[in-house]
Amino acid sequence: MILVRHGQSHFNVHFGATREDPGIVDPGLTEEGIAQARDAGRTLLGYDIRRILASPYSRTLETAELIADQLGLPVTVDPMVRERAFFTCDIGSPRSHLTTRWPDFEFGDMPERWWPDIETETELFERCGRFRTATSVLEDWRHMLVVTHWGFIRGLTGQEVTNAAVVPYDPTAG
Repeated sequence: MILVRHGQSHFNVHFGATREDPGIVDPGLTEEGIAQARDAGRTLLGYDIRRILASPYSRTLETAELIADQLGLPVTVDPMVRERAFFTCDIGSPRSHLTTRWPDFEFGDMPERWWPDIETETELFERCGRFRTATSVLEDWRHMLVVTHWGFIRGLTGQEVTNAAVVPYDPTAG
């Protein structure tokens, strides 16, 4: 499985400069973030990716869209791989808004309000553990791309990665 952190968002720019929450709800990608996502897509052409799973935040959906266009694959959206709810940027957009903006993405039975108000570190690690357990038994996990976030990748791997980082991950390794 390959994990990809979304490209640079408007939140990332402000928070990186000030270390203060700028109050941006569900931010999109910057021009740099778009370029990073396209670069990640080119890198992923060398992998045998057969399906894409993405977090429902706009920054991950934009990243997934740019990568999916290059790989010629559909995108399935799943709140299981969302960011830890902690900052203003972790307030999501309603399902109805997302399905209008990305009509070709598969949203399954995702509720209209899918994000929590806040999530503790323990809750994040528990969610990561549920994801690890669920994906480790899938026959095709080696061919999955998961477009996700810094916190989720850290919760799975212990790594703190930069925007658009491409991280190989084996859910069977424990």
